[in-house]
Amino acid sequence: MNISAGVAPALASALENRGYDKLTAVQAAVLNPDLTTSDLLVSAQTGSGKTVAFGMAMAPTLLSQAERFSKPDAPLALVVAPTRELAMQVKREFDWLFAPAGATVLACVGGMDIRAERRGLERGAHIVVGTPGRLRDHI
Repeated sequence: MNISAGVAPALASALENRGYDKLTAVQAAVLNPDLTTSDLLVSAQTGSGKTVAFGMAMAPTLLSQAERFSKPDAPLALVVAPTRELAMQVKREFDWLFAPAGATVLACVGGMDIRAERRGLERGAHIVVGTPGRLRDHI
């Protein structure tokens, strides 16, 4: 599938900048127009592009029809990951994927400075990625 078909324009730009010339099977599947209002459960091999697929599936809801995010009043999305390593992977992928749209992505994970995370939350983030324990600490 061509990367511009069904992908938010800002994300299509990010994908092209990363050298994508076509989507993986899982990425194409989450863009199926019949699934836009559905909850998705995705299972695929490591390295299949699931993290980017989740970002692409979230983008239309987060951006609506806008090309860029406005200043965040409160997080628009919360991604809960079971481990610090997975949360940091999701943050890294979302950083480049949502960069052309002006997104602020914040990680909240154990082993990091909770005060810096709190300041980041106070400044505002569009997408927060965290582990259950650290998110509970912030709540």
